Amino acid sequence: MASLKELRARIGSVKSTRKITSAMKMVAAAKLRRAQARAEAARPYAAAMRRMLAELAAGTRGEAALPKLLAGTGADKVHLLIPMTSDRGLAGAFNANINRTTRDLIRRLQAEGKTVRLLPVGRKGHDYLMREFSALMVGHVHGSGGKEVPFSAAAELGGRIAAMLETGEFDVCTVVYNRFRNVMSQTPTELQLVPLSVPANDGAPAIDAPAYEFEPGEEELLASLLPRNLQVQLYATMLESAAGEQGARMTAMDNATRNAGKAIDRLTLTYNRTRQTNITNELIEIISGAQAV
Repeated sequence: MASLKELRARIGSVKSTRKITSAMKMVAAAKLRRAQARAEAARPYAAAMRRMLAELAAGTRGEAALPKLLAGTGADKVHLLIPMTSDRGLAGAFNANINRTTRDLIRRLQAEGKTVRLLPVGRKGHDYLMREFSALMVGHVHGSGGKEVPFSAAAELGGRIAAMLETGEFDVCTVVYNRFRNVMSQTPTELQLVPLSVPANDGAPAIDAPAYEFEPGEEELLASLLPRNLQVQLYATMLESAAGEQGARMTAMDNATRNAGKAIDRLTLTYNRTRQTNITNELIEIISGAQAV
């Protein structure tokens, strides 16, 4: 049985841990409000832009030279996967869900005879995938580190993807991220960026594909819109991931704070019982000694 000194040390240690987890929960809650607002504000714009370009692609089918960002390379051999995780842990299953989804996707594509390349965003995903798929790595992008995500980060990543596509380094590009639902739920989601695809439940209203007239011109317009769309889609997924990270961390720290409180109660009860046992033993020894005299 632990001594009273050891029990006091344990109680003090758990109390210190509870203070830390409680503080982290409040910080995550404050960050979550801003991150959630930004993610929800970006959804309609990203979904509408994605659907508009998909309708434009449908209206230009049959043309000889469509941009690669719109129609891809025409092949389906090399897949570039971009898993989005955080740079820090203590966020429950937030990172583990993305890592598991990415691993399963890699194995499925490899079973189909595809070549897979990885460009992870965030340290947790990079460190996990390096252990098993280091040969597939083509680079690594740092995450936001818990700070607000600037659009420049999405623009830089979008430029890198576009450059890789132009040099023929991949045929299909898919980003794997946590879509924010609520504080308790973040859903691992796969979004194909190249060639452009539109999920059935992307949130944008369905519109009959119109006959487009281009002004100033089809090539000039697409050359401007397509890289911008790639950056917008990446930015929207980064915002979703940032909101999901803060929601998962707030939930995890709330659970940790509750568990620390329960542990303190158990240790305090054990401490009091041990203390009472020691007092009782001392009294018995005193009374036994007095009787012997």
